[in-house]
Amino acid sequence: MKAPAPQPLILLVSGEHIDVLTEQFGRYAREYDVCPATTAAEATATLTSAVAEGRPVAMVVTDSRLPDEKVLVAIHEWRALVPTSRRVVAIPITSFAEDTNALRPSLQRGKFDTYLVLPQGQRDEEFHYAITELLSDWGATVATSEIDTIRIITPQATPLALAVRDFLDRTGFPHRTFPPDSPQGREALALLEQRGETPSFPLVHLTSAPFAAHPIVAPRSVRELSALIYGRPSDIEVDAVVDLVVVGAGPAGLAAAVYGASEGLSTVVLESDVIGGQAGTSSMIRNYLGFPRGISGMRLGQRARTQAIRFGARFFTGWPVESLRPGADGAPHVVVTSGGEVRARAVIVASGVAYRRLGVAPLEELVGAGVNYGAAMTAAREMEDRDVYVVGGGNSAGQAAVHLARFARSVTILVRREDLAATMSAYLIDEIEWNPRIAVRACTEIVDGGADESGQLGWLRLRDVRTNDEERVNASGLFLLIGAAPHCEWLGDAVLRDEHGFVLTGRDVPMERWLDELPPENLATSVPGIFAAGDIRSGSMKRVAAASGEGASAISLVHGYLEGLRI
Repeated sequence: MKAPAPQPLILLVSGEHIDVLTEQFGRYAREYDVCPATTAAEATATLTSAVAEGRPVAMVVTDSRLPDEKVLVAIHEWRALVPTSRRVVAIPITSFAEDTNALRPSLQRGKFDTYLVLPQGQRDEEFHYAITELLSDWGATVATSEIDTIRIITPQATPLALAVRDFLDRTGFPHRTFPPDSPQGREALALLEQRGETPSFPLVHLTSAPFAAHPIVAPRSVRELSALIYGRPSDIEVDAVVDLVVVGAGPAGLAAAVYGASEGLSTVVLESDVIGGQAGTSSMIRNYLGFPRGISGMRLGQRARTQAIRFGARFFTGWPVESLRPGADGAPHVVVTSGGEVRARAVIVASGVAYRRLGVAPLEELVGAGVNYGAAMTAAREMEDRDVYVVGGGNSAGQAAVHLARFARSVTILVRREDLAATMSAYLIDEIEWNPRIAVRACTEIVDGGADESGQLGWLRLRDVRTNDEERVNASGLFLLIGAAPHCEWLGDAVLRDEHGFVLTGRDVPMERWLDELPPENLATSVPGIFAAGDIRSGSMKRVAAASGEGASAISLVHGYLEGLRI
């Protein structure tokens, strides 16, 4: 019988307050190996041993003052040993003001995750809220799930298997991947054999009771799996005219759904892919208001969806919009999907953007075999001790690089510009500059690449855009987060767009389409009752908070439009 996996380690380090920390972390001892150390040297020895034994290290909690080492020097050593662990500094209340001033610059540069006041007594739930948040983040982005509600059976990492894993990661379904010759793989194959079917990989084994009728599937696409999990209605059961249809469930669409539904509008949200949009692939968003320790894009999206449902919004995922028939003279607009039509008095277009394709044919053939568009959270675990390249200069690229650096031997960001200052937030630039595993290669583009003997990405050819000098480099992973291609081909000609395909709103709408010689409202399009918010809108700021603000702001315009219809 296979031995159970070792419990993840939580290491507590303090000379003077180790008894306090040990008592406080007693509540975690059932599911973690809580280990005390009274010196930095003892802690380093414990981590070195854990790494050698292959034991996962979830968290290091250290006193702000150690008896044998400056705490920042110790954290640097521990980070080098276990870059995937979460790092917390606990500061006694008597030295909080002094120590926070000394630690703040290093926190800003990402050398540790947070500092907290050392608990003063029992049930310090603010302290433990922060700890459990960090452990939850570690469990979602690093640890192998202990729960396998869904099992993926595949002999190798194919593009479809990776896409299925990405989908399950972003929807929050616990899952694990097994080879066909594992006990879990043989169990799935036996169930398939009972049905007289020949296996094709990847197989997806749905082990929980709700899927007992169809426990084994061989999906040909992620959408097939999505339809099985969330249901495949023959049509979208909206039998009346609703107040509002929101197309897209990224930050803008989710904000519109929350505010629209909370203010009494009957609201339907249509999402072609996964809740969260492009932001949902971000491993950690640190500059979103109200989340001082950051939040993953997946969690932000799922929380917003739950919030919108609480107010009565209805979500239909896996149903891309195929066309829009604008209503005339106050008649409802008709949004058409392959699952049916939805009639609505107002529409908010929040379908977002997709990453632009690189356009290097040999590398396009390796998508899913070391080459990834986004998907840093899903594929990062497979990049351990490898050399990885990230293409892109925006926040998404920076967040991906920081996350990948927890696993990869090296991460190189490639940008065509001179530096990152014009396109990336300063906090991310600081983190990147202070991370020894991340390098930035400016004025560089990829012109070629190819596979190794295993069929996975093996090399890239880079070109300096200033000198045209080329260099071939070894590469095991390539993550492409470049540009923005709008998702609005379905809008038709009535809703005007700019030369790049982004939706025109407000004063950007040509004057000949203004009504009564007045420009549309700032988020209103060229068609009355149709609004645009977020990245899809021409001239928008490509940031999560900005998109959320536009989605919320659009609701006041929807109310104004609906009031006009009633007059």
